[in-house]
Amino acid sequence: MIHLTAIIGSGAKLGEKVEIGPHTIVGGEVIIGDGTIIGANAIIEGEVVIGRGNRIGHGTIIGGEPQDVSFSPSRRSRVEIGDNNLVREYCTIHRGTIEGSATRIGDENFLMAGVHVGHNCDVGNKTIIANNVLLGGNVTVADRAFLGGGTTFHQNMRVGRLVMVQGSSAFGRDLPPFTLAAERNAVFGLNIIGLRRAGFSAAQRDEIKRAFKLLYFSGLNTRQALERSREMKWTQVGSEFFDFVTEAGKRGICPYRGDGSAED
Repeated sequence: MIHLTAIIGSGAKLGEKVEIGPHTIVGGEVIIGDGTIIGANAIIEGEVVIGRGNRIGHGTIIGGEPQDVSFSPSRRSRVEIGDNNLVREYCTIHRGTIEGSATRIGDENFLMAGVHVGHNCDVGNKTIIANNVLLGGNVTVADRAFLGGGTTFHQNMRVGRLVMVQGSSAFGRDLPPFTLAAERNAVFGLNIIGLRRAGFSAAQRDEIKRAFKLLYFSGLNTRQALERSREMKWTQVGSEFFDFVTEAGKRGICPYRGDGSAED
């Protein structure tokens, strides 16, 4: 059902059973998959692809120009959103800033009210991003991460898989997978409860603990810990942890500021 007051561009492509609420504007380059529901007063503009079964809240803006002073409106960039996402009211998702680039959101994510996803962000699958979280440009959020409300993430940083972040925090360095993080650029331990809920075995959790202790408790700096890790045997989860650290950006990874334990 499309409300009589909605404005739909002539070139827009809408799947079956799409619902569009009052006073919503959908541009002519937008593609919306089957069963997606869009609330009132939303604006979806530019080159935007939205998959199936999504729910888009009232007042959400998707595909707006990036907040980048170097951006030219003539550049062709886009937003790509997967399937079965819940995007609550007044979220903003900006399109890419570089010619041909995209801001991407995967499948089954929950973006609570007021979330901002900056240009060229890459959000994985099954994440929960709570109210008023701010993702700067080029932030990567891996699968099943939980980002607490009101937290800010500096541009060009990464959040690893199954990271859990306390609300009202701030980060400008990378957060390795499976960690608990809070305050300002601080890691406090491992997300053991999240690992259990995600089905990680005791052996996998033990390996993640060994990797964590090598990085943070061994007395070695990051480079030395990575060199030591290459001398050891790891399964997929240990390799994932150290591969992430190896690829850390110029700002490096967040330091540890806990009580010195990583108990299961």
